[in-house]
Formats: sequence, structure tokens, C-alpha cells
Amino acid sequence: MTETETVWSVARRPRWIGALALALVVAAGFAGLSQWQLARAVSTGTVIERDTETAVPLEDVAKPQSPVTDRANAQLVTASGRWNAGDYSIVSDRLNRAVAGYWVVGHFSAGLDSGTSAGLAVAIGWSADRAGAASALRTLEEQSSVAVVPIEGRYIPAEGPQDSDFEHGKLSTMTPGAFLNTWKKPDVAGVYGGYLTATEPAAGLTRIDSPKPSSDVEVNLLNVFYAVEWVVFAGFAIFLWYRLVRDTWEREREEAAEAAAAEGSAADAQAAHVN
Repeated sequence: MTETETVWSVARRPRWIGALALALVVAAGFAGLSQWQLARAVSTGTVIERDTETAVPLEDVAKPQSPVTDRANAQLVTASGRWNAGDYSIVSDRLNRAVAGYWVVGHFSAGLDSGTSAGLAVAIGWSADRAGAASALRTLEEQSSVAVVPIEGRYIPAEGPQDSDFEHGKLSTMTPGAFLNTWKKPDVAGVYGGYLTATEPAAGLTRIDSPKPSSDVEVNLLNVFYAVEWVVFAGFAIFLWYRLVRDTWEREREEAAEAAAAEGSAADAQAAHVN
């Protein structure tokens, strides 16, 4: 009988068949955890297609004093209102097609036709240098009027609070709360939680690159790593069963060899005594 056949003859004993069943149950549990981690690795789950490129009224998808919803996020919207003179700002560290520059941001009072207005921060355009942004800002201040005008742009969630000194005009993030602290006249209905990147830039500025949102499914590599770990654990459960079976076979073989050697020694001693 070969060594492998001898090992498997031990494995076919009821005790080890039961141990194998337990190992398979444990391995199946680990495999289930691996599948769960793979499912979690797809962070966006099922991609829900929505039309973000057909402009809709801002008030249909967003409300003042409210966070940006999934429906409103990156949606092209329209609004009517009035620009507020003296409330234009320059925001630094703005990338436009991977080139660093500046945004000119204005205070737009949206919703005047409803009798109330809400403040909306609007990124009007981009400039590669601060001097160009400052020149465009001065032009906008000179052209400001009380006329109600329409605007169109992409509605974007607010960025986190900034560390720079906004009280002295140093702005680096698009945070409506920070703008609200610098605007001269607050709006009756409060402020929108997001901001707008204007579709058409002001004179002297470049259009802000604000592409449609990607619908790609993102994969969380950390969850993939965990899934691989659970597969390894499942394989280890089966290997551990095999290792225990083989250890038993090796121990029994050594015990049999020792017993045979002891019997041989006893026989030799008895033969020598007879002689």
C-alpha cells in the first residue's frame, strides 16, 4: 500500500470524516464572508443613470439651508436673481484642467420672483493669475446693477471649512458659510448649501471646467484585500484538517515501527537465551 493510500485510509475513518465536514462548514463561512467583502468593494453599487445635462430650475432640486442631495449633486440648473455689488471674491488654489489658478465668485440672490431670496455662491470664471482675476472682479463691480438676470450652471456640494484667513480676504475653498460671513447683506431665506459653477464666464475669465459626473463603479481595494484574506482562511481550514490527518498517520506509523522494533529485539533476546 502506498504512502498516500495509507494517509487516506486514516482520512476515511469516521472521526476524520466528521472533522472534514466541520472544516468544510468553516471554509464555507469564510467563503461567504469573502463574497460579502467583494460586494462591499463596489462602493457605488448599482449605478442609477440620471440626466444631469438638462438644466432644471434650481428650486426644483435644492432648497436654502439644506444639504445637497444626490438628485441635485452636479445637476445643471437655472435661476433668476440679482448680483450683489461689493460681494465679489477671489478664491485661490483652483484647478482648471490640471492648471492652478483663481476663481472669481459672486453673491447671487436667487428666487426674487417668489418674494424672498436665498444667497447662492456662484463661481463666475477662472483666471490663471490673480491679477487677471482682480481685473475681472473690478469689471463686474462696475457693471453691477439691480436688474434681475438669469444664470445657468452646475450645482456642486460645498467644500469643507478652510484654514486660511477669510476675514482678510484669503479664500481657498468654496464654503457658503464662509462667504456668508463676508457678504454685506444677508438674504431673507438664508443660503444654499451648495454653489454654482457658471456655464458662461464673465468677460476676461475662462470657463470653469465642470464636467458631468462619472457613472463608473468605484472599487474599494481594501475590501478586495479582505475578500482575499477570507479565501486564504477558507483554504487554511481544509489544509489544517489534512495536516492533522497526516500527523495522525505519521504518529501511528512511528508507533508501529517502534512496536515492530521492540518485538524484534525481544525475539533476538529469546533466541540468544536459548542458544
